[in-house]
Amino acid sequence: MRYLLFFFAFSVPAVAETGGRVEYIGGTLESFPTGTGGRLMATDSSHLVFSNKRQNLDIAYPRINLLEYGQKADRRYLAAVLVSPIFLLSKKRDHFLTIGFADASGQQQAMVLKVEKRDLRSVLASLEARTGLRVQFQDNEARKAAWGSK
Repeated sequence: MRYLLFFFAFSVPAVAETGGRVEYIGGTLESFPTGTGGRLMATDSSHLVFSNKRQNLDIAYPRINLLEYGQKADRRYLAAVLVSPIFLLSKKRDHFLTIGFADASGQQQAMVLKVEKRDLRSVLASLEARTGLRVQFQDNEARKAAWGSK
């Protein structure tokens, strides 16, 4: 009984959070300042939802016309200086998703989101399934990071 309580105590918070964790890096949306963190949820059958604590952005899937994924790799110089030179051998990768869509007035809009690595595959797979679009990759390294060795 004690083990069941322990299991449920740690599994409920994980279930409560839906969608991938993202950060709005930039784009044409004036209502979201750069650096706004939130969640990207593709669980609704008709709309993609980007939400944070203050507001939601709903985008109908048929209005989405671009899905592009890329990454930026940087050496870990600060860790190498502070901890050990061995960190120069490792890279820190940031994962970026660009979503292009037409707004309600027909104007083309775009948003660039930084996606957490652990949420990347589920976000990309959900968006491909819901929109019917294929994710475009900036290069082969991005393709490998997203889908493995495809």
